[in-house]
Order: sequence, then C-alpha cells, then structure tokens
Amino acid sequence: MFFNGRVHIVVRLLVVLSSSFATLLPGAPAAVAAEPGWTGPLSTRGRYIVDADGQRFKLRSGNWHGASGTWNGSGDTADNANHHAGENSGRIPLGLDRAPLATIVAGFRELGLNSVRLPFSNEMLRDTRPVTDPAVAANPQLRGLTPLQVYDRVVAALTGAGVAVILNNHTNTTRWCCAVDGNERWNTSQSVQQWEDDWLFMARRYRDDPRVVGADLYNEVRRTVLDDPNWGWGNAHDWFAASQRTGDRILAEANPNLLIIVEGINWTGIPVDGFAHERPTLRPVRTLSHTLVRSGKLVYSAHFYDYTGPNHSGATGTGETTDPRYRDLSAADLAAVVQRDALFVAGESGNHFTAPVWISEFGVAADAAPGSPQRAWFENFVDILIRADADFAYWPVVGWAESGNEWGLLFFDAAGRRSGLIDGPDWRSAAWQRLVDATTRQGYVDPVLSRSMLSPDHVDFIASTLMRAQPDWDRGARKAACPDGQRLIGLSHTGNRGLCTDVSGATVWSAYQVVTDERHVSRDWASGYTKLQCPASSVLIGYAVRGAAVSSALCATARPTAATDSGRTVWFDRGDNRPAGGPGGDFASGHYKGQCADNEYVAGIAYTGRFLSSKTPDALFCRRL
Repeated sequence: MFFNGRVHIVVRLLVVLSSSFATLLPGAPAAVAAEPGWTGPLSTRGRYIVDADGQRFKLRSGNWHGASGTWNGSGDTADNANHHAGENSGRIPLGLDRAPLATIVAGFRELGLNSVRLPFSNEMLRDTRPVTDPAVAANPQLRGLTPLQVYDRVVAALTGAGVAVILNNHTNTTRWCCAVDGNERWNTSQSVQQWEDDWLFMARRYRDDPRVVGADLYNEVRRTVLDDPNWGWGNAHDWFAASQRTGDRILAEANPNLLIIVEGINWTGIPVDGFAHERPTLRPVRTLSHTLVRSGKLVYSAHFYDYTGPNHSGATGTGETTDPRYRDLSAADLAAVVQRDALFVAGESGNHFTAPVWISEFGVAADAAPGSPQRAWFENFVDILIRADADFAYWPVVGWAESGNEWGLLFFDAAGRRSGLIDGPDWRSAAWQRLVDATTRQGYVDPVLSRSMLSPDHVDFIASTLMRAQPDWDRGARKAACPDGQRLIGLSHTGNRGLCTDVSGATVWSAYQVVTDERHVSRDWASGYTKLQCPASSVLIGYAVRGAAVSSALCATARPTAATDSGRTVWFDRGDNRPAGGPGGDFASGHYKGQCADNEYVAGIAYTGRFLSSKTPDALFCRRL
C-alpha cells in the first residue's frame, strides 16, 4: 500500500492491540469454474510464471483493497472522515456498497486484468461482527455475513469469472497502512505462531479452487520505531527466515499448489538526513535467496511509487529527507535503479536467485498535472515494465468517485455510476493500453534447470521432502539437504552455505546414508585431511555442521547409477575454485567457495582436524556423472 503525500511518518510509541478472537470459520465453498483460457494451478519456470499446461501466465493484476482496512487508526470507525481519503470500505473490498460484485469483476476484465491481488488483515479472519447493511448496499445477498464470508464470496466471484486470485496478507490489524502503525512486520501486533497459523488456515480454505493461485506473505515489511527488519540475521526480525519457514509450511502442510510470493524489505533506518536509511527492496536476494520445499513455486515482488525513492520514505514533512524520489530520476537512472533493486532477479538467468518478479504495487493519480514529474515517472515506469516483460499489479483498481482520491482505475459514485480509465478522458489511458497490450513472451515455456542455495546459517535447512520425512539424521547439528531431484554441486569454506543443481540431469534416489568417517574412501584424494566420502554409486545431497565444523555428509544412492571414475580434488581453502563464470551466482558472499563442474557431482568433502582448525570444508571430491 502506498503513502499518500499528505501522510506523515510520526515517530510514536506503538500500542499493542489485543482482542478476544472467536473460533475460525469453516472452509469456503469452491468457485464455479468458467473458461478463462488458462488452467490452474500456477508454477514457475525460471523467470516466468506458467499455468498447469506450461503456458506462460503473465500476471496482469490489480489490487482490490479494503478488506485489510481503510480506517486511519483514530476516531469513530463509522465516520468516513476517519478513513483513508474518506473511503470507508466497511472492512471488505471497496465498492460493494456502490456496485454489484459481478459488475466490479467485469470491469477488471475490461481493463485487461487476468488476476487480482486481494489484501486481507489477520484481524479480519477473527472478526465475527457482521458487515453493516450500508457497506453492502449494492449487494444485498452479502447482508449479515462476516468480513471473511464476504471475502469468500469475492474470491468465488473472481475465480468464477476466470480471474486468478493472489491472497495478500496486507496488515495485522484492520486499518490503513503503511507507516509506523502497528503493521510494520508480520509479528508486530501478533505472534509469529499466530501469523503462521493464519496462513495455513487461509491456504487450506481455498485449496479446492485452482484459480486461487498465490500466497503473498506480507506487505511492505519495514521499520518500527525502534527496530529494523533484516534479511538473514536469524532473529525475530528476520524476514528471510520468517518467509522461508512460512512458505515451506504452506506448501508442505496446507496447499502445495500455491505460488509463494515474497516481497523485499520496504524500509530500514531512520528517515532523517544524517542517519542511515534506505529501501533495500530485493537487493539482499542476490546473496541470500529462498529455496522452498517445492521447486517452481517462488515469486519475488517489489513496490514502486513516484513519491518514494531508493532512500526516500515517501513522507512529506516529518520523515521527509533530501534524498531524491523516483520521480526526480531521469528515465535512464530510474531504469537502472529498478533493475538493481528488483528486476535483476528475473533478468539474470541460471542463478540461485533467478525467479519471476512481480511489481505488485505501482500507480499514479489521474489528476496529476500536465507536464508534472508524476506523469513523466508513470510513462517511464510503464516503459520499464514493457521492456522487462514484467508481471505487474496496479494500486488501486477501485475508488469512490467523489472522494478526491484519484489513484483508482475504476470509480463508482453513490448511485453506482462508473467512471475512470475506460469510461472517459484519462491521461493514463494511453500508457495503460500500451502496458496491457505490449508484446510479451507467450505460449509454452520449456522446463528450466535449477540452481538452489542452501543456507543452514542458524537452523536446519532441509529442502527435500523425502528427507523431511526421515528421522533426525545428525542430532544437534544444523542440517542442509538439496531439494528433491537436485544434488550438491558447491560448498563454502566458511559460512556453511551450499549450492545444489539438477543441471545435467535430475538426481533420483532410493536410499540414503549418513557418512561420518572414512570407511568409503577409495583413494587418498586429499592427503593429510579427513575425508567424508559417499559410497560407490552415491552422490552428496546434503551435509551437517556444528558451528563452522563439518559434522556429516548425506549421501543418496542415485538412479541412474553415478559414475565411478577416479575423480578430481577441488581445493577452496585459500580462494575460490569454481567453473568459469561462477555458474549459479555468489551463493556464499564474502567466503571462499568450491564448486564441481555442471557435468559432475560431489562425492566427498575434506577438512582438517589439525590443532586450532575449525574443521571447515577445504576440498570437494568431484566425479563425472
């Protein structure tokens, strides 16, 4: 969600909200299917999202907000003046008081949208108060329902019309975001356990509807008054760890068909000149990326608005700094920043981080003045999306005609009359049409070979469903295992990171063995070093560490049988030793790395137990497939 230019970031103490929540409601009915020209569920192949038939499905999306809240946080919630831009959604998607649900959905199709990002709040899931009759005045069939039950009907209407739905956990509490408001992190106003449980509930609730295609885990993770979020520190503010764990739980326990959508970090630091502050977005992904328990389900996302910037919070007044906003950048500089901070993830193929990028929020006001920086920014940003063939979602689609908030694409007045982008003069129309009609990659997308990162930095990192079903294979150690079908191809000397791949063929295995000694060593390929070698016809698919020390090697009996050539030793104790070009990307930034060739597999790890040695990996034993 965007900052309005009139919204100030007010430094204040957070009030922890609490309430007594009722029992969760029973599952929602599945939508009646229509023929939309695509087949769910969705998955990914490299930088592209594809449908169940492997056909490219580009997310041309809009945000339909309201269910996550429009209340500004003070005053009577029944008073429209206390809601963002005076638009009181009634705790449900905006506009249901003004137009029939089917009419609004039809408008989305007229705009050229094939998908909708549908925000919700965690509080909404336990809100047992029926919606008010005025909030659903144009949809009397929704009277007496709870906000979640209305959300169910909205999901069913969208998917029944062939529109894909992405569930978006926008806020903890049902109020407008996104400043210092109690919704900064997934666990600001609630426990981590509650957040995870809510996601499992939502994923299960819609799992019988194949056109509910994604779980957008949390919106605009940002700083609280006292603390920044981080990416990989292993503490309660670690967005990488929280999204990795919850994404895996959704896929393993609730709904294996959903795309798991992870937004970058929206803001860190104190927005005052002289203090460090920035918008990291997806930059941390380059050196620490997710490896989900089901491959082909990860999508990254990012937000861009003209009034924000790479180091600008978007505020006016309190919280405003002298840093340039995106609208202050030239077209070339804007393109370079967007590439650096987000689009590189999709644009650089064959790396551990390569995935689709969904620009899940961008937008501009219809009343931006001719010749204004806002207009220039929008035109330039649309050009960037077109050149990158990027998936996108406009914010917002629906608005009230009389509110004075000109950001929407479709406006409805109190009498239900529609206006907006497709109903009359609107300077955004030409750029919008260029975007939805742009030449794009279409048709069948070939399966893409994968490279995946293992990062047992703080906890186990077992990406294999097969190994997750096995007993603890090295109790007390931090364990890492490649996704099913992949084998280990690289390790870092320090830092505990690993790289997996299925290049040159998937690794199918029928049994595993944990190796802790030299009983399978066939020859002295690392003289004077302790060698953990897999038995013949086995490949390394994982490892365990205690602190920085190697603890064990996880070997799997492979089919077809692994080769048994004499092999070669790859030393990486004094520098990187990787194939030319470093295929897979920097999977252990700042650490020496060893990596076998793409047509090889790791058959062993060597380390030294000499005095004062930390027993970190020093060499790999690589054999031809």
